[in-house]
Amino acid sequence: MTLFTPLTLRDVTLRNRIAVSPMCQYSAGDGLANDWHLVHLGKFAQGGAGLVFTEAAAVSRIGRITHGDLGIWSDEHAAALARITGFLRAHGAASGIQLGHAGRKASMQRPWEGNAALTGAEFAAGDMAWPTLAPSALPVDDGWLVPRAMTIDDIAQTVADFASAARRADWCGFDVAEIHAAHGYLLASFLSPVSNKRDDAYGGSRENRARALFETVDAVRAVWPEQKPLFVRISSVDGSPDGWSLDDSVWLAGELKTRGVDVVDCSSGGISGSATAAKRAAPEPGFQVPYAERIRRETGMKTQAVGLIFEPAQAEAIVASGQADIVALGREMLTDPNWPLHAADALGADTAFATWPKQYGWWLDKRRQLVGR
Repeated sequence: MTLFTPLTLRDVTLRNRIAVSPMCQYSAGDGLANDWHLVHLGKFAQGGAGLVFTEAAAVSRIGRITHGDLGIWSDEHAAALARITGFLRAHGAASGIQLGHAGRKASMQRPWEGNAALTGAEFAAGDMAWPTLAPSALPVDDGWLVPRAMTIDDIAQTVADFASAARRADWCGFDVAEIHAAHGYLLASFLSPVSNKRDDAYGGSRENRARALFETVDAVRAVWPEQKPLFVRISSVDGSPDGWSLDDSVWLAGELKTRGVDVVDCSSGGISGSATAAKRAAPEPGFQVPYAERIRRETGMKTQAVGLIFEPAQAEAIVASGQADIVALGREMLTDPNWPLHAADALGADTAFATWPKQYGWWLDKRRQLVGR
């Protein structure tokens, strides 16, 4: 089974090709990881995933999406994350951190509070807004905060913030770092002509619009250990007919490969409105897999496919046919944190519970011996 063959990226070997995609939990206090994050992420390692990503961790306080976002802008934040990386490692999973900056999507409500810009109700409860930054002073949509167009110094500071966050992520034991350049957040908003109307070195041509991301990748790769892999998540298409295209993403992946990026994580959408509640036609299972397949085929870059991957046979077909090197599951893992272990059983890769935590496996194997499959 290809899905359960190890994958080596630099000096990190994943035990299988199944990753847990970053999923914001909106449950941190001032950016600090807590018991919720330990249990939330830890159960996926127990459940057999090869790579477990944190939610987007803000590289600065103003880079948060909501007041509940995870952060890594101080050593205190790194210390809170260290026990999580240790737990994941102890249970056989590689640990990944997604480094992000919300850009013009900062100062948002938590999804269950409205999933839009903070309002007077949140202010009355003590959740105040903070300054939002973007390539251009264009709000996400009507009713959203108008961001401040970033100066050259702002861009340089943000690049430095990503590098500092990567240093901390290495210190606290993460095996993989991923730069978040998707879903309309800061770096994605530089890429898209929908949100980037600058007329300087960071706007205009495709090469200029990619400059902020390239500088961020270069700065992170310079401090992220050579033996550890670096991912970049992109919106392969950004959801606007006049925006970032799949052709652009193929070009971008080729450029990222020359800068030491090991895997492109191929998502889509989010340039306008909330990334978690985007208005679109009901998509088909695996609707983003063709993006990962084309980028992989045309650039030789390893890719991670994500989006409505439900069934073990579906995941196996994606990696076995060469459409992607890794499949990432998000909400499906919320419904079944043991999805990888169940997939191994269903596909015949482990029918004796040998890959389950020993505290569970021997119970389940005994039951199967008694009552059968």
